[in-house]
Amino acid sequence: MNLLPKSTADFGSTEYWNSFFRKRGKQAFEWYGEYPELCTQLHQYIKPKDEILVVGCGNSKLSMDLYDVGFKKITNIDISPVVIKQMQEANRLNRPEMTWKQMDATAMTFPNETFSVVLDKGTLDALFTDESPTVVTMVRNYFAEIGRVLRPAGRYVCISLLQEHILREVVSHFPAAHFMLRIVRCPEAGKGRGTEDAPNADGSSLVVFAIVATKLKNMPLRVLEVGLAGSHIERVQRPEEIIAAVAATQKAAMVCNGLARGSIAGMAEVSLDLFSPTDKERPRYTIHVLDQAPKRGNGKYAAFIVPQGRETEWLFATPAGRRKLQESAKFDRLAIVTLHRGHVYTDLEAVKAELAESVKSLAPQQVLQGASIPYLSIGAEVGRRETIHTGRSELSGEYVVEEIAGENGRLFRRLVFLSNQAVVQSEAALKMARVRGSRAPQKVIDAGYLACQHHLFMTVGVQLAANMDATGSCPIAVVGLGGGGLCTFIRECLKKTTITAVEIDPEVEQIAVKYFGLTLDARLRVVIADGIQFLADEATRGAHYSALLFDVDSKDASVGMSCPPAAFLEREVLANVRKLTGDRGLFVLNLVCRNETLRDTTVEGLKRAYRYVLSYQLEEDVNEIFYCTDNERLKEVTNWQELLRTAADDVNKLARKEKLTLEQELVDLSDFITALKI
Repeated sequence: MNLLPKSTADFGSTEYWNSFFRKRGKQAFEWYGEYPELCTQLHQYIKPKDEILVVGCGNSKLSMDLYDVGFKKITNIDISPVVIKQMQEANRLNRPEMTWKQMDATAMTFPNETFSVVLDKGTLDALFTDESPTVVTMVRNYFAEIGRVLRPAGRYVCISLLQEHILREVVSHFPAAHFMLRIVRCPEAGKGRGTEDAPNADGSSLVVFAIVATKLKNMPLRVLEVGLAGSHIERVQRPEEIIAAVAATQKAAMVCNGLARGSIAGMAEVSLDLFSPTDKERPRYTIHVLDQAPKRGNGKYAAFIVPQGRETEWLFATPAGRRKLQESAKFDRLAIVTLHRGHVYTDLEAVKAELAESVKSLAPQQVLQGASIPYLSIGAEVGRRETIHTGRSELSGEYVVEEIAGENGRLFRRLVFLSNQAVVQSEAALKMARVRGSRAPQKVIDAGYLACQHHLFMTVGVQLAANMDATGSCPIAVVGLGGGGLCTFIRECLKKTTITAVEIDPEVEQIAVKYFGLTLDARLRVVIADGIQFLADEATRGAHYSALLFDVDSKDASVGMSCPPAAFLEREVLANVRKLTGDRGLFVLNLVCRNETLRDTTVEGLKRAYRYVLSYQLEEDVNEIFYCTDNERLKEVTNWQELLRTAADDVNKLARKEKLTLEQELVDLSDFITALKI
């Protein structure tokens, strides 16, 4: 039996509603939730002493439930004489004080200022079917009648789905008519109950709101308020802010409804940001929802909470990593939750409690109502993140230096620019050591820790250059300082080197020195300059470097190459690099390029600048290290392999000698040499 309107125009017709109620008989159809789902909002804005007018009452049980809990002064009106007769007969004996009248809500016959509350559940939505002049005029008459029959300080309480055209009329009319306006969400209303003929029988939910418009005699300033998250009410300045907030809530519900109805296996993951009601600028949580094809033995649904500080790891920070996590977790649907910096999280149980409703709303339909949803994590802690310093760079914007606890409780210090919070710009490991002048061990930077594996293979390139430099000295230039991890490691490991680091941002140099242990002395200096201009100036003055390294990232996410910026690979720039390295020096490039065509173009450019080019693709990263030279000693592949093996072995031995590592091999010689490509 089809009891839903075939078109929106049916909502407002007397004929439709007469037919509707004849078909249903005595079975109430609760469009927007019943009293138990709405009582929190109703009791907040309606009191037992109020004289209440229920407009468009239909055969809803709402009036009866209100009466039964102590609201005795209720008058009900409806355009349909059929339903009024039904309700009079049904309530004559048990609810004698409640009255029922057949009346058009747009042309009521009550005296002015008769009621302290006008209650509307779905009637406004039924009337306001479109934006045609006839309908808009009818709705404005309805609003005028509400204003007329309400007493001063009386409330119009309307339960509505708030389609955009309805909301725009509401925020336009009521403040102009001297009403204080508040829009709140009714979180328990509209949830799918799975009944055969319910509009949301698939278990999805409608988003139901309560309009609360309070009539005032004089209101010099309009008062607009919105409450869409719990009990928090926010005062806003402009109607557009209410419209945007409601639209965001509705869009989020649409996503949840889609996830309830079907699987997104084989499609891209769905990501949502969750905000605290008191902080709409910074998300508190991000949830990534992934589906995979059902497998025997898999669970239906679980949530995985990523400990603070670990959200930038490959397993949690990338779609491919999260897919891997889901496969190992063995759930058909997995909601992966990351926690954002700038917020306080007391413990894992508190996080679970805070997330409970949101996680439940993302469950597939197969998860039974009320079923327990498993929460997974790494360990039993929510993780630790401590902000050490915040600041602002003129070039890169706001940043934060923070310390986080990684696996096994090891501490790391990180630099993150807030414009790209998913990327750690620099990372250093911390260790406890005795510092001159202090009695107790202090946290110091572990110079032997390389956060980026590609730095190790760039260091091998520097050692190769040092081995080929007959002068015994090894001046090198590193374009791109960051936190200085690469420069510090080279300085401590390869004692023959003197290092010039080039950094465009003076703030980054200060961060590296103050928070990441960068030591400036005769062997290591920093030049604040544009990298390309530095190369041109150095080439002009006839400078020479045994090795020149590019480890600079691109801020342009629109191209398929994130390191280096494309401008650094232009012909004239590479020509300057070639001048600086001369016939015997080495150019070492860290390339991060996901576009094969762009990579091929880059390789062609390198081969135009240098006769001998070799590359090493890291196994677990997208980084590819290119070694480029005109040194005749590297003309043959076998010479490349022999000399790089020697350089890598030297790095392994020197790192142990300088107590930078306890490992026998930082570089796996066999794997490294085997993976080298011309």
